Amino acid sequence: MKKFFWLFGAIVCLCVPCLVVIAQPATATAQTQTGSARTVKGQVITSTEKPVARLEVAPEFKYVGTQDFILYDVARAEQHFYVDADKDGRIKRLYWVQFEGYLPTNQHTYRYRANKTASIGGLEFIADAYARNLKSGQGRPDSDGARAKAFLEGKGLRFASDDVMMQRLVHLVDDKKRDELMIIYLEDLSGTGLTAADLAPAGKAAAQWEEMAKGLLERAIKQLKLSH
Repeated sequence: MKKFFWLFGAIVCLCVPCLVVIAQPATATAQTQTGSARTVKGQVITSTEKPVARLEVAPEFKYVGTQDFILYDVARAEQHFYVDADKDGRIKRLYWVQFEGYLPTNQHTYRYRANKTASIGGLEFIADAYARNLKSGQGRPDSDGARAKAFLEGKGLRFASDDVMMQRLVHLVDDKKRDELMIIYLEDLSGTGLTAADLAPAGKAAAQWEEMAKGLLERAIKQLKLSH
């Protein structure tokens, strides 16, 4: 089933629902929903199923909470967020971790184009990178991206600028392809002096995108420890 993923105002064509990680202070313990297969303590998210995994986010990122919901009436999504923000709540970097699976009332499967993959802690992830302007386009208010944006805004957080680059990592739990772990790592572009339009295929800095995307993936993996 082909779907569109709305990331804070930027449309990314997906073939499945998505997920993301975010972290919390090392001294805090997250409250988890009844029945959740995940717990959070400090920088660590522990999942007991789909998949069984332990994710640890670098201490520079602070956990700001979790939410779960039914996505498009076909899948259940559970989001966790870790942010690196200044004292005014402007986000410079973010991990969004999402555990997602189709409901037993349908037969849908996740279908991604695996143009690039990355191995993290022994798990294989489909890896895609994008440069996006968060205000461009329009998206569904019930998308996981719109819900993530609303959640962060409810915590008094906003992005330092509208131009960002994003690394999406998706792990399909098994051969049935009905459950996934998605990790999105996002960085503000303002420190580079470039915009998303500059890095587009026809942009003035298009030739720099491949090298920037390579560095983005390296940083996304370096700041995240995963075991299963």
